[in-house]
Amino acid sequence: MYKIAIIGQGYVGLPLAVAFGQVYETIGFDIDEERIHQLKEAKDKTKQISENEFKLASKLQFSSRLKDIESCTIYIITVPTPINQYKSPDLSLLLKATEMIAKIIKKDDLVIYESTVYPGCTEEDCIPLIEKISGFKLNQNFFVGYSPERINPGDKVNTLTKICKVTSGSNPATAEKVNQLYQKIISAGTHLAPSIKVAEASKAIENAQRDVNISFVNELALIFDRMGIDTHDVIDAAATKWNFLKFKPGLVGGHCIGVDPYYLAHKAEALGYHPQVILSGRRVNDNMGMFVANKLIKLMLKKEQKIRQSNVLILGFTFKENCPDIRNTRVIDIYNELISFDLAVDVFDPWANTSEVWSEYHIKLIKKIIPKKYQAIVIAVAHQEFLMLDFEEFQKNNAVVFDTKSIIDRKFVDARL
Repeated sequence: MYKIAIIGQGYVGLPLAVAFGQVYETIGFDIDEERIHQLKEAKDKTKQISENEFKLASKLQFSSRLKDIESCTIYIITVPTPINQYKSPDLSLLLKATEMIAKIIKKDDLVIYESTVYPGCTEEDCIPLIEKISGFKLNQNFFVGYSPERINPGDKVNTLTKICKVTSGSNPATAEKVNQLYQKIISAGTHLAPSIKVAEASKAIENAQRDVNISFVNELALIFDRMGIDTHDVIDAAATKWNFLKFKPGLVGGHCIGVDPYYLAHKAEALGYHPQVILSGRRVNDNMGMFVANKLIKLMLKKEQKIRQSNVLILGFTFKENCPDIRNTRVIDIYNELISFDLAVDVFDPWANTSEVWSEYHIKLIKKIIPKKYQAIVIAVAHQEFLMLDFEEFQKNNAVVFDTKSIIDRKFVDARL
């Protein structure tokens, strides 16, 4: 019988640990002792797992002590793989986790990676590190699998077990073992890829494809803004054709869509190919925050609002709606650009963790909104709570309202993306 260790208890690792904890003896491992303490009390700050779901995982334990996972036979690594300030892959956490497992791995153990990487990373970076530290040889003393995560933070419908899982292994027997392992928890079924590199590439392109599609409608939004027509009106009209893909403009952040294309581009450039479409799409999406901020300034000037020291309210800071995840949020681009114009900017977000926002971005979230205070409002995230706000109160103050998510009645809005 398998004994599984899930390395990393964040947005990816925790749901996986809870799912496997209903079937196999499982240990959710994380070096963050405070996180482990909270999980032992069935408290999840990411709001992915409910108390009832914790109870269902009767075979699950949590630990931050390495010795507690030494007896495991399967290690699944789910640590973050972000990009650095130069928009290059940051594998530091992945390699640290690999080093840690390599020190305790035993004969015939299986290591499975779920972290998003560029094609070839598992075999070129991770496996050699395991071999060097452990002294073992791949497919002789230990085995490796790769099954890219497909977690969608905040989504209560398309959850882990309801999304088809791509699987792969370092040899045919291992690939089948990995596939059967995930079939025990994935009700939507699995797809066995022919190689680890194919599985890695599939993850990279599924997010790069979405990034490019969004960049296309974002570019349309920039064009239609100059024409003075509403992008959503154009999209609604075009969507009456059966094969039109109805993507919407907006900020593109988060740990997947805003990051994965850079991993694919990194590998392409290492092979001597400079990707055109992928990187051009990234440039468009990365500049949308600046566009929103500058458009807001122009609208304020049209309403004869003063700019310097005017009060602006940004509604939402997480990277997506109804979710506390602030990783790679592009709302920060709007904030920084407005600050550069010497505006006084407040940020309100009922979902974001106040201490995390302060620690990561040095922004103190406000706890209460005073409508009369603001000369401009930016709806940056479509949290359900914002639908309950009385935007007529903002209108009475002659405030500019920029709805980047097109979630409120158009009569209260000065501009939409």
